[in-house]
Formats: sequence, structure tokens, C-alpha cells
Amino acid sequence: MRHYLQFKDFTRDEYEYLFERAKKLKARLKAGQLYQPFVGRVLGMIFEKSSTRTRVSFEAGMAQFGGHAMFMQSKDTQLGRGEPIEDVSKVISRMVDIVMVRTFEQSIIERFAENSQVPVINGLTNEYHPCQIMADIFTYIEHRGPITGKTVAWIGDSNNVSRTWLQAAKIFDFKLNLACPRGYEMTVLDGETYGKDHFEQFHDPYTAARNADIVTTDVSTSMGYERETLQRKKDFINYKVSEKVMLQAKADAVFMHCLPAHRGEEVDPEVIDGAQSIVWDEAENRMHTQKALIEYLLLGRVED
Repeated sequence: MRHYLQFKDFTRDEYEYLFERAKKLKARLKAGQLYQPFVGRVLGMIFEKSSTRTRVSFEAGMAQFGGHAMFMQSKDTQLGRGEPIEDVSKVISRMVDIVMVRTFEQSIIERFAENSQVPVINGLTNEYHPCQIMADIFTYIEHRGPITGKTVAWIGDSNNVSRTWLQAAKIFDFKLNLACPRGYEMTVLDGETYGKDHFEQFHDPYTAARNADIVTTDVSTSMGYERETLQRKKDFINYKVSEKVMLQAKADAVFMHCLPAHRGEEVDPEVIDGAQSIVWDEAENRMHTQKALIEYLLLGRVED
């Protein structure tokens, strides 16, 4: 039994298989071909943080597989009344086939996984968002080919998404340029050592974006940090992805955003709605890559 709690839980070979599998599953769906290997199987989804894309992508994907996705918010379960996460895991994992958890601290999902009898998927924590970066890399490959040797410019907060991009940089051998205000640098590197061929931090977004293949960002205030919203808006005012920032990147660079986006704050409308933006493919591909992930965790490698 395998869990998927961080991006580095899988090898490059496993990701290459998953991307090929996601490509095939996506093509089948677009062609109207029915593929339902999980009739009678249940995905339990625990949401302590709300979401649009995570819920819809997992629910739709499981329905396409012929299975059922059970939506649970913490207020709907005893989690909201203080039941230990270990007890919740032991109970739920006896009744479903696989679990997705979207929560706060990484330690919560790790404790859940330690007590689960079925695979557990990280749908987002404060520290990591592996399903997002899996979809992002798959989307880049669809549009531009292999990401190895490329440069990803992250403009904004060193949050869970950028931290996951960093894990991916080492696995796929590309470089992450991170531009953020002073005081918001990425300081926790999970015990890993990164050379300048994989990671470099800047305080100037224009320098970070220079010759980049991907320019990407996120809201300046992630869930759980709402009390800092006003201060963060001030601190990140010069870290917006504008057309001028995009001009620093390569001519064929793409723009990505994990969404939801605040136009005029972390990105200008002309960029996210412009010709270089692939955010809508990126959002859709959450479903296709997660379907490949679910299938892999439950069935292993499938050759059909």
C-alpha cells in the first residue's frame, strides 16, 4: 500500500508512467469511451479547507471511473468535535477504498496515513500541494514537451505550492527561480540541499523571470493566513505578474496559476486571460492526473 503525501513520495519513473497514463485516460474520456474499473469502490474525501477544483476534480474523476466520491467536511464529522485524527482514520479507512484529505498542518495527514488501512492522497496541506504540481507539469509537457532543463519562475509567496515546485525541480532536473519580498523567503527545505542549477531566490521579480519557460504565481494570502491579508497586500504589491514581467521570460513561455486568481493583485488580467496563459488546461488536468493517481494507488501499473 502506498500513500501520496508529498511530491517526492514518487520517483521520476513513476511520474513518467502517471503522465502517460493521464494522457491515455484523458484521450479516452474525450473520445467518449467508457472506462469504469472502480464500480462499487468509494473515495472518501475529507475537507478541512474548502475548495472548488479539488472537490470537483476528484468527484468527477471517481464518477467517470464508475465509483463514488463521499464528501465530508470536518463540521460534518466528529473531527469537528475533537475526535482524534487517528480514530477517524481507523474508522473511515475500514469503509472506503481510498481517502483524499485536504487539511492544515502536514502532520495531520501524516497521522491519518499512519492509521489508515487504505491509500491516502494529500489534497493540500499548509506545507505541500503535490496533486497541483503533478497537474502543472503534465500540462507543461502537453504544451511544450519535457520540463527537464527548463526554468520555472515563481513570483510571490513561498507557500505550499512553490515548496512543492521545489521538490519537483530536483526530481525532474529543472530550475526554480523564486521571487518574493524580504521576510517571505523559503527557509524550510525539508533537509534537502539545492544547488543553483535547481533553486535560486531573488527579491526582484524581473530578474527571476528572465529567460524563464514558465512564469507562475498564487494568491499572496493562502488559506490559514487571512489575518495577514492587509499586510501581505502591501508587502506583495510589487510582485504581480504583469505583461512587463512576462516580457522577461522566453518568447514561448507559458503562464500558470493554481487558482483561484485575484486579477489585478498577483496577476494582471492581460496575462491570465492572454495568449500565454494555460491556466484552464492546468485546472482541467487536475482531474486527469488525479485519475491516473487513484488508479495507480489502487491497481498499480495498468497496461490497457
